[in-house]
Amino acid sequence: MALSVLLTFTLLFAVTSTQFLPPYTEDCRTDTYPPNGPTFRGAVGWYTVDLDSPPSKRWDAVITEKKTHLVNMIQAIRDLANAFVPSGKLIELVDVTLPIMADTLPSPFSEEIKGIAAVSGIPLGEVVLFNIFYEVFTVCTSIVAEDHKGNLIHGRNLDFGLFMGWDVKNKSWIISEKLKPLVVNLDFRRNNQTVFKSTNFAGYVGMLTGIKPHTFTLTMNERFSLDGGYIGIMEWVLGKRDGMWMSFLTRSVLEDANSYEEAKTRLAQTKLLAPAYFILGGNQTGQGCIITRSRLLNIDLLEIDVKLGRWYVLETNYDHWEEPLFLDDRRTPAMKCMNQTAQKNISVNTMYDVLSTKPVLNKLTTYTTLMQVSEGKLESYIRDCPNPCMPW
Repeated sequence: MALSVLLTFTLLFAVTSTQFLPPYTEDCRTDTYPPNGPTFRGAVGWYTVDLDSPPSKRWDAVITEKKTHLVNMIQAIRDLANAFVPSGKLIELVDVTLPIMADTLPSPFSEEIKGIAAVSGIPLGEVVLFNIFYEVFTVCTSIVAEDHKGNLIHGRNLDFGLFMGWDVKNKSWIISEKLKPLVVNLDFRRNNQTVFKSTNFAGYVGMLTGIKPHTFTLTMNERFSLDGGYIGIMEWVLGKRDGMWMSFLTRSVLEDANSYEEAKTRLAQTKLLAPAYFILGGNQTGQGCIITRSRLLNIDLLEIDVKLGRWYVLETNYDHWEEPLFLDDRRTPAMKCMNQTAQKNISVNTMYDVLSTKPVLNKLTTYTTLMQVSEGKLESYIRDCPNPCMPW
């Protein structure tokens, strides 16, 4: 992790930790599924995206229904930008320069983003910004586990909004809270047949969480690195465009790859704009892995190997061979709960228990998704983390 990020973590922890009483971690939760109680805000609704429609029209129904929430989200981003640069020059720069960037994005993403701007009435540059800032900072937990019958279960918490405005009164992250009403489940269809399903934010055209029914499941986590997304985005702006946007790659893989092995190869070998962890689950025993990527190379591949006792793989935002940052150790409590659950008891129910245990569940957690590839099933829930709860 870059030194500046570490220093910011340390400063923020010093400021906020006094507001949270111990324990910062809790005993592994049980009986939280079906979702209930104060950590459960609600189920996520379903929408259809018709891939046979013109790209500029695909998101009309979603955006029309979620327009007010998307406008509120963009306004929160404007407010944060103006807090850093009070003159308003930063947003002015976004509105002038990022529309030009929209034309450089690959098809169909460029056309879809322009369509979202047209339907929502939000300036194109600000819709572009909404679609690229996930390349820079997303903290998450993703797990693929194999049960004793060889079935694969894939769960994830999507955490977003770190350093994006702390609401002292409500003890919450401003952007995290604005994102929750934008969470949608999407059924991408072609010829009236499901191609893949995803949990997404309305207005965001890339994919962070998805399932190709009966074939594979896929989530993406941010990988902190000095050679990070900022550099890739800057190179893109300056005209070097041989890398792929992370979330555009995951969407392309969900849409076009026809097997776990094909998906794994594409995720491992495609040049990226930003480092990433791709967490991939298949439909056969042993088909679960973490692909650790730099922008250019596949650095490491960690796979499920039941014979070696590795019946699950688990990724937060740190290389699995390194210790996580001590201020942000979600890995240790998550692994403790997985091991305590044991392979014979792993299920959608108990996976949700693990993802509901603090600090795996934290103030940044916007949603939890559970996927079962053999059933082609994806279900998602909007989350809350009542105090005491870690900021991340």
